[in-house]
Amino acid sequence: MAESNADDSSAGGNPLASAFNMLKRGDVALALGVTTILVVLILPMPSWMLDLSLAVSMAFSVLILMTVLFIGKPLEFSSFPTVLLIATMMRLALNLASTRLILSEGHSGTDAAGKVIEAFGFFVMSGSFVIGIIIFGILVIVNFIVITKGSGRIAEVSARFSLDAMPGKQMAIDADLSAGLIDEASARARRKELEDESTFFGSMDGAAKFVRGDAIAGLMITFINVIGGMIIGVAQKDLTFGEAAETYTLLTVGDGLVSQIPALIVSTAAGLLITKSAAAGSMDKAVVGQLSGYPLALGLSSFLMLALALLPGIPALPFLALAAIAGGFAWLASRRNAKATAEQAQVAAAEAQAPVAEEPIAQALQIDHVRLELGYGLLPMINGQGGQRLTDQIKSLRRQLAQEIGFVMPSVRIQDNLQLPANTYIIRVKEIEAGRGELRPNMLLVMDPRGEKIPLPGEDTVEPTFGLPALWCDESSREEALFRGYTVVDPPTVVTTHLTETIKENMAELLSYAETQKLLDEQDSEQQKLIGDLIPSQITVGGLQRVLQNLLSERVSVRDLPTILEGVSEACGYTRNVTAITEHVRARLARQISNEQANAEGFIPMVTLSPEWEQSFAEAIVGEGEDRQLSMAPTRLQEFITAVRQTFERHAMLGESPILLTSPPVRPFVRSIVERFRPSTVVLSQNEVHAKAKIKTLGQI
Repeated sequence: MAESNADDSSAGGNPLASAFNMLKRGDVALALGVTTILVVLILPMPSWMLDLSLAVSMAFSVLILMTVLFIGKPLEFSSFPTVLLIATMMRLALNLASTRLILSEGHSGTDAAGKVIEAFGFFVMSGSFVIGIIIFGILVIVNFIVITKGSGRIAEVSARFSLDAMPGKQMAIDADLSAGLIDEASARARRKELEDESTFFGSMDGAAKFVRGDAIAGLMITFINVIGGMIIGVAQKDLTFGEAAETYTLLTVGDGLVSQIPALIVSTAAGLLITKSAAAGSMDKAVVGQLSGYPLALGLSSFLMLALALLPGIPALPFLALAAIAGGFAWLASRRNAKATAEQAQVAAAEAQAPVAEEPIAQALQIDHVRLELGYGLLPMINGQGGQRLTDQIKSLRRQLAQEIGFVMPSVRIQDNLQLPANTYIIRVKEIEAGRGELRPNMLLVMDPRGEKIPLPGEDTVEPTFGLPALWCDESSREEALFRGYTVVDPPTVVTTHLTETIKENMAELLSYAETQKLLDEQDSEQQKLIGDLIPSQITVGGLQRVLQNLLSERVSVRDLPTILEGVSEACGYTRNVTAITEHVRARLARQISNEQANAEGFIPMVTLSPEWEQSFAEAIVGEGEDRQLSMAPTRLQEFITAVRQTFERHAMLGESPILLTSPPVRPFVRSIVERFRPSTVVLSQNEVHAKAKIKTLGQI
């Protein structure tokens, strides 16, 4: 510990070490670099430092160009707009620093602004400042009118097309995800790439303005340097007009070239980056590979070069050399293409001779647990036209059911079915039709909670989930329907509601052995001791699966699995009957069941079973253990069904939805009869009503 403190104190006491450690951080180095650029705009710079900075600017521009040439796709250089802004600011700062030196020290000689500017001036001007001005003007024209303007236009069009195509690409990703062609991780990655692409092209559209502004600024700075330098040289430094023109023009043209050449390089890099957006691979593969891929084009080019060489007055040697080179490439390309064609033919022949691989029979055995088939007229619902996307609602449904029921339902596979009518959908559970409905896209389904006729313009129909009378109406009638107190839903919500009820009805069937084992494996470590003591010594996983299926068949949530396991462990101490174990577990879940059946006022409305019927059911139960069953005369059963139907229909007309309360021994048998004609009616035993629950007895059967 003491050594660590000593090291820290020694490092903190060394300013050079501290500065080096700060520079090793990329964010600090970048911040210092940008701050230095801004400082150059204000403070003067000596000539030797200007030479070094101009060399750095030139190297930085070349590095940008080389990076653009070797990347595979534009998104690999997504920071190009930021780099372009930094490079532009660097050149403008150096322009200002060189202008300050030219105007203040230009009378002292051609090396007043450093050796780099002097060398460029002498090399290009060739002893005449007129030549230098002309060459500089041509460079500015090439950069400003040709490269910069073209790059800016391509960037603008690419940004607009990229943003316009984004919804279609997003829809394609969602469609592939819904069809099961890609998983959630692949869809997320493709969406991220699509977002990055649109952001990049939008940034490039703005970055092109930097290049254009840089060219304009360079031209204006050069003009100001020439005019200002001549005025200062003649009026203040007592130079002749010729001396001032030669000195200041050489310095200005040299300065302009040193700044315009990096600008031209960066402009070329921007143009190359934007124009290769549709090509894959590095620049040599994208350009050279495509140019050399057509032997006929190379052959015709060789023939034309040969024809030009034979014209009188034209030097033959250059054109003959070019003709030979183009002809050689044409011959090599034709051989390469012929070889590739032969290889493809051999592969095709081998595939034709090889026996067609049959699809594994095991794939024919796989089935979709839940599948939603749509007619072609309902496919726009997947893409969210006119409302929330159907796929998003189904994702929310899976999360909601996991919270309510206690286990994650299988994924819903969505596919089109051209054999269905355009506006029809089918819900299949384990590939067996479990629900069907008909929708009207771009319309709304209106329902009256009172069941009365709806006085609105539209098409009368029946709500597919509960069979209630309803009406399809236009979007324009939404406000009026809501004002009248009607229930208004869109087509995706209709499908989601139907899917919810269908899954709840078949939840017990969807709970497989593997799902049961998964529920056990996902329990906390505190529960694993109980699971180890319970399974398989007291009950098997299959037996526990049957208990959970019994609960789910009556829509009892199995989310509180620890309590269920405790109840199973207690019941296994005196019985192995799955029905008896289930009844004991239901009694352990009395608080949960009572809370689920309580109405808005906090009471449990109930209808009790009369003692006569209790005795009739008790006497009709025959057998022992697993062989216990109900043996009641058909006429007596019909009397019970009629009594239950009349009682519950009478209370339904009064707006009540009571439960049926029985004694614990007869509850399973009463439920087995009631579920056949009133599956939504809840049948509870007295043990399942919690001691602190508030009850309200409405009648007796």
